[in-house]
Amino acid sequence: MADNPVADDLGERLAELEQSVRRAAEVIAKLRSERDSLQSRLEALEPERAELRALRQERRELLSQVDGILKELDKLDL
Repeated sequence: MADNPVADDLGERLAELEQSVRRAAEVIAKLRSERDSLQSRLEALEPERAELRALRQERRELLSQVDGILKELDKLDL
């Protein structure tokens, strides 16, 4: 029985495709793991982010108060 070059080529190509699929599945699993890790880190930072937002709002309010005080002082014409 003679070798079939077409079948050999198809078999090699199929093996290459299977290997590519395995590598792609490994990369996908790694990326999912990295995504989950980053999501956990982001969630862990949420309290600090909330505090930062509150501090920024407080700073805006204080600047507004200082601006109002300065305008009142300008009106006194000392």
